[in-house]
Amino acid sequence: MDPGTIIIIAVIVVAVLAIAWFVTRRRRSEALRQRFGPEYERTVREQGPARAESELLERKQRVDKFSIRELGAAERERFITEWRAVQARFVDDPKGSVSEADNLVTRVMQARGYPMSDFEQRAADISVDHPRVVDNYRAAHEIALRHRRGEATTEDMRNAIIYYRSLFEELLQIQSSNQRVREVA
Repeated sequence: MDPGTIIIIAVIVVAVLAIAWFVTRRRRSEALRQRFGPEYERTVREQGPARAESELLERKQRVDKFSIRELGAAERERFITEWRAVQARFVDDPKGSVSEADNLVTRVMQARGYPMSDFEQRAADISVDHPRVVDNYRAAHEIALRHRRGEATTEDMRNAIIYYRSLFEELLQIQSSNQRVREVA
């Protein structure tokens, strides 16, 4: 084979490899965007595309190691009863209700099998299976922190209860085995 033919073949091989790499990256990005939704966009804004995708894949791998489980019927009913009591007390004690809601959501997460590390790690872990409500969790937690400093209004606390409820309801849902699939290309 003459050197010109070898160079042409090498260029074609490099071009095919580059195209394959590009297509694979696009598919992975799209799979992550679909899986994480708004959390994907938030992470990209904060960290840039390459670092965000690595971060999201690391989260998924971390959570895949957990033994996340569904709650039994009795546990679920007990938590629902507790939630109703938290909501009912809101009218008389909004501040106490927000603290109780934060505590209750944390206990439900723990009962499901999520480790109870610092808040940011909990939010990152929750984002893997519940990306559509993790922003609500962050917002509710921020309001709870402002409340502890005496800076939250009653309207803020009402919103916190609504935000906590969205995560609470999602954590209590029964999932079929196909809904729990966590594969990302």
